[in-house]
Amino acid sequence: MSNTLILEQAQRFLAALRRCQVLGLQVHDASPEGLTLRLPYSQHILGDPESGVIHGGAITTLLETTCGISTVCVLAEFEVCPTLDLRIDYMHPAEPNKDVFGFAECYRVTPNIIFTRGYAYQDDPAQPIAHVVGTFMRMGKGVAQRDIQGAGA
Repeated sequence: MSNTLILEQAQRFLAALRRCQVLGLQVHDASPEGLTLRLPYSQHILGDPESGVIHGGAITTLLETTCGISTVCVLAEFEVCPTLDLRIDYMHPAEPNKDVFGFAECYRVTPNIIFTRGYAYQDDPAQPIAHVVGTFMRMGKGVAQRDIQGAGA
């Protein structure tokens, strides 16, 4: 699958998720190697308005979404893949007034489960804010994307 097709699928998937629209998440890069999403810094995602530190829930949403959508980087056709398990280890808070990027890759794909890993960062991927690992259940290509929207995912 071409990088352009992967990018288009990732953008369509992201556009279907209301929580991502509210946060302003954007596809930064998508290829067979993985997916990078961008969380723009804004006042409505702050956990502490005095310090300007981003709420951990916004980082969690960024990472879960990045891991979930990274499945389009490895699957030949779109499949609904709900989250089975997600673990995030926070290294340090995000710096105020800077966007946050989330990267995820699928490192193992089985007939039933997709295993992902990734990280959140700001300026330097070698200095991650958090690390993530997630597993996603393959529901099959018979489940249409409109079923995601109907379920409120």
